[in-house]
Amino acid sequence: MKYVTLILFFALLGCKNAHPIHQQKIENAITKNALQLLEDKRFHSVSIAVLKDGKSTIKHFGELTIGKGNKPNDSTLYELASVTKTFTGYIAAKAVLDQKLNVEDDIRIYLNGSYPNLEYKGEPIKIKHLITHTSGFPNFPIRSENKEAFLEGLKLIKIETKPGEKYFYSNTAPELTAYILEKVYQKPYEELVSEFILKPNKMNQTKFTLNKDDKTRLVKGYNDKNELMPNFNRTLWGGISGLHSTTTDLVKYMKLQLDPSNPIVNESHQKLYKEGSDFWEGYHWYIIENDHQLIYRHHGGIYGMQNWFVIYPKKNMGISILTNTSFNETGEILEKLVDNLYDSINENQE
Repeated sequence: MKYVTLILFFALLGCKNAHPIHQQKIENAITKNALQLLEDKRFHSVSIAVLKDGKSTIKHFGELTIGKGNKPNDSTLYELASVTKTFTGYIAAKAVLDQKLNVEDDIRIYLNGSYPNLEYKGEPIKIKHLITHTSGFPNFPIRSENKEAFLEGLKLIKIETKPGEKYFYSNTAPELTAYILEKVYQKPYEELVSEFILKPNKMNQTKFTLNKDDKTRLVKGYNDKNELMPNFNRTLWGGISGLHSTTTDLVKYMKLQLDPSNPIVNESHQKLYKEGSDFWEGYHWYIIENDHQLIYRHHGGIYGMQNWFVIYPKKNMGISILTNTSFNETGEILEKLVDNLYDSINENQE
């Protein structure tokens, strides 16, 4: 009986220690990869958040202001840039489930006035084309001085390929999506983001509009010449870019995206356009699926900061990496860091 008790004791001890050991492995992997990144003197700070099996690990490195030694922390506000588009995708998915939209709808159903140009040889642009960058729209709006000008500018667009056939990244499309979402819900887009995503998930530090205190916590970023860059002024509706957030709130966003019981999340992860052998576009998610893994991801880049937000549902894991640097190769460098971090955390595991 004594031996059975001892066996049970050591078994329980092993179970108790298993999680901290794994946690230490994640912390070590984050530290190793972050310090390697900061060896490149074009980078000054990096914040990394990992959510694995419901447990979050957040670490910050470097300095926000060159020469000041002011390390970022959990309250530091970063510009999410194009990761904002995944919020637009989530609300579009909710609108589909609420039967306020259909991905097969001609977008002109939701536009006042006549837009005969928004088709190609009789093939209309549909909602699904807006959210997968296959509409044929230009990257940037033709006119963007105000909302009325934006809508007038749509009349000047010439669609030169059949919608749904060719991927071309467009910031015009998600801005129009935000306008359509406002119209079907009869509420400002910013309010929709708050009501459907931020409040239910207690993402209290994620916002478009910053107050005086928020602005003191907002990162000021640099280019590769160490020149201080301006913060971005939000777009007309906010469907493209404009959200600010912290690492702690992004962990909450990971938890949302990893919730298999959430029908909106499941809809937003639907594959709507196939771009390669294992690459798809969802509701503003880039989806990679092959024999080895399933990934939902999006990159965000603005004048002085960049980030990657990546979800691995089969591993019950998410990674967010944010830095106060932005230049041409930043996204590629951070993407490699994400991949290395993922491999470090998951090595020697089934």
